[in-house]
Amino acid sequence: MREQPSHKGGTAVRMKNHFLACALAALMACTGAADAAAPDAVHFMSADGTTRLTGYVFMPDKPGPHPAVVMLHGRAGPYSSLKRGQHNADALTLRHKMWGNFWASRGYLAIHVDSFGPRGYGDGFGRHSYSSRPLNVSEQAIRPLDAYGALAYLRSRGDVLPDRIGVQGWSNGGMTVLAAMGPQPPGLQAPTPERGFRAAISQYPGCRAQLAETGYLPYAPLLLTVAEDDDEVSPDVCRNLAETLRSRGAPLEFVWYDGAHHAYDDPGKTKQSHEPNRLALQDTLKRAENFFAQHLRR
Repeated sequence: MREQPSHKGGTAVRMKNHFLACALAALMACTGAADAAAPDAVHFMSADGTTRLTGYVFMPDKPGPHPAVVMLHGRAGPYSSLKRGQHNADALTLRHKMWGNFWASRGYLAIHVDSFGPRGYGDGFGRHSYSSRPLNVSEQAIRPLDAYGALAYLRSRGDVLPDRIGVQGWSNGGMTVLAAMGPQPPGLQAPTPERGFRAAISQYPGCRAQLAETGYLPYAPLLLTVAEDDDEVSPDVCRNLAETLRSRGAPLEFVWYDGAHHAYDDPGKTKQSHEPNRLALQDTLKRAENFFAQHLRR
């Protein structure tokens, strides 16, 4: 699959659905986040066998069983920086609430997994702190075990279609997605879409580990999105990874957003006051919905 057109020079995807009118404050209402019920907190074991994780479940209105989405936060954790020390459903960031309710409003059961709080790092980590983070939150070796713990938990629920589960991650969580979808991922032996995740979405991750991994190939379809003006990770490294994966025949959809920033899909006013971020968010919502509909719906 070739690289998708960018938003500059008249090549932008033209959004004519209702999302385009939902910039800034109205965005939360248009994605179903404003008046939706708070997610339920649940607990389950990571595939590491020792960590009892917390997850936040966003439920569709209609009875199941439903396809499902595992959501993985970035290096700042799942909770708002404006609510330091508060680690519960009310403190989830606007972005995570938006996406959870987005999936629930479209008939998916979504679970947002807190990998940091149960390990004593509920407030997450600052920018450019990668080299100083503890190994027990590694997105390459540990957090994929949390993703597969969430997968096992979802498969234990009667309201989930056990063979129709996808995974989505942002930044460090997007790196976790890439690691979890590899040919020998932590937490899953002999990976296939039937045994693991049916499809995966990775948004603005760091891609160096997978680019350096000999023979890396995701075992299921992957949607990978990057931001041109990302000041935390290199989009060019991810573009090189995408080109390598295409040469290996990977089921990949790669999207480069001109002028967009890291965390472009944060629905807050600061991020959405920048037009390339607004366009990237609207396009990602549409692409993500179509991507999971293709791979998770029967």
